Amino acid sequence: MPKISVIMSVYNTNSKYLELSIDSILKQTFTDFEFIIYNDGSNLECTNFLKTYVKKDKRIIYIESDRNSGLAHALNECIKISKGEYIARMDADDYCSSDRLESELQELNDRELDVIGCGMNLFDNESVWGNVTYPLDIEKKDFLFNSPISHPTVLGNSQAFKELYCEKKYCYRTEDYDFFMDLYSKGYKLGNSQNLFYYFREDDSAASRRKFKYRFNEFAVRFVGYRKLKMLFPLGIFYCFKTLLVALLPKSLYKKFKRRRFNNK
Repeated sequence: MPKISVIMSVYNTNSKYLELSIDSILKQTFTDFEFIIYNDGSNLECTNFLKTYVKKDKRIIYIESDRNSGLAHALNECIKISKGEYIARMDADDYCSSDRLESELQELNDRELDVIGCGMNLFDNESVWGNVTYPLDIEKKDFLFNSPISHPTVLGNSQAFKELYCEKKYCYRTEDYDFFMDLYSKGYKLGNSQNLFYYFREDDSAASRRKFKYRFNEFAVRFVGYRKLKMLFPLGIFYCFKTLLVALLPKSLYKKFKRRRFNNK
């Protein structure tokens, strides 16, 4: 029985990015884990790479789907077969420091949290250009501006993850925000490490994925989540509409704003 189950969904990820991401987990100082990788209907090039690469380590459990069903479904399938006492997330185009799992697990237990995230270094194809941290101890108000915990950085008790992600259409691309508000509403304790264990790819391709239609999904997720948390009025409804207003910003302006906000060098 592994201590930690690391879960990752892959869909048409660049092989260089994927290799970096997988290796950053395989080289962790904490070694008692299983690594569940779900191929969510990727193209032939990505699938062939995965089938070859997953043979590198016996801790990898490879699952393949012949069609793309989205992140929520992929992660739920991983969770259902996971055996770990804890579950950790990893994204296929990012990477993390070698002590991430060991350090997050230690802090999770020391602070008696159910789910913990961490700070992130933000990088593109050239270099690390900024970083971001999240609230140490998450409170209800922290869900207003944005999600107060970064999805790919989290590690938590398996019981919390077995609440499962919402697979309804309105949660698409915002399933993590919905998941964390749902956990908080059910009494789970969430927090963050202030250490930068994670490297998050934030480049032009990331910006291009923020399509306006997905902002309507975020509007719905915020509306449902704020209602669960009993903070829909008066502030909650304002932040619901805020997400639509932000989506109207030109991508170039949004990129400049984000660079300026998180460039801490």
